[in-house]
Amino acid sequence: MRILAFSDIHRNLSAVEALASRARSADVIIGAGDFATKREGLEPVIDAIAALDRPGVLVCGNGESPDELRKACAQYDHLHVLHGSGVMIDGVAFFGIGGAIPPTPFGSWSVDFEESQAEEWLSDCPSGCVLVSHSPPKGHCDQSALGQVIGSEAVLRCIERCRPSHVVCGHIHDSWGKTSTLGGTAILNAGPKGVVFERSSACS
Repeated sequence: MRILAFSDIHRNLSAVEALASRARSADVIIGAGDFATKREGLEPVIDAIAALDRPGVLVCGNGESPDELRKACAQYDHLHVLHGSGVMIDGVAFFGIGGAIPPTPFGSWSVDFEESQAEEWLSDCPSGCVLVSHSPPKGHCDQSALGQVIGSEAVLRCIERCRPSHVVCGHIHDSWGKTSTLGGTAILNAGPKGVVFERSSACS
């Protein structure tokens, strides 16, 4: 399975257009959150992503809520919104969790969740899946421009427990394009330019 993953579009329709040529050769696309900016401009971005015409796995960022994302995707059967839930596509299991984990200092517009909430939502994550999380795991692809390590401990523990084949994340703009590994898990902070990777069609 060939997967095109991206994150943090932030209302930039030109960024979606730039992904179109690579989407044509992808089997699945992954959007790891922050399609909107401060809860505004979500629908046009989702319409543009839907027009890529590939099965999609999406999680909300902290710029849009799970319910807002579900509503924007409701008319598109090929887009799957995950939040503490999963979907199987062509023999590959995907599991997703959205929002900022842990909470940000950005204020009331930001969709933030506590680590304890994330632990509960991640409890059903299956072994060997592709995990899509807006927030990166603590210590991996999560370094800010100031050198702070600000990822999620709950996501990190989920990886240690479930050993997903890949983790696709975003959220920390200063780490866009960064990759890491934890055990046998590849971790990718996709960013708006996106990244393409291959995943075996059989989950292990």
